[in-house]
Amino acid sequence: MTVDVYKRYYAAKAEINGVPRRGALVLLIADSAEGRIRYEAAVSFFPHREETDFSISYDAYSSAVLYEAAGRRSKKREEKLLAALPAEIDRLAAQEGGEVLWDRPLREERRG
Repeated sequence: MTVDVYKRYYAAKAEINGVPRRGALVLLIADSAEGRIRYEAAVSFFPHREETDFSISYDAYSSAVLYEAAGRRSKKREEKLLAALPAEIDRLAAQEGGEVLWDRPLREERRG
């Protein structure tokens, strides 16, 4: 079972594959199967050409596994991972040559 623990759109700065990206989708994803839990941080930069443009382009997607072990979802663990999420996303964004503008969210956050 895969769940978006955290999902939010932010303004961003990047140019990937010759296309300016002005938005970023930031995710903390939990994936559980057969008694194991895995948490992954992910960022996807997208063009965001106008206020209503949230078309995700998957050519600018980066992710990293933050935690993987036997067990199940834990609110306490998820709070720790959420606290560390901005730093991890900044690291992933820098690898793409981009930046997430944390002070400029484009939509409300969603938690699952």
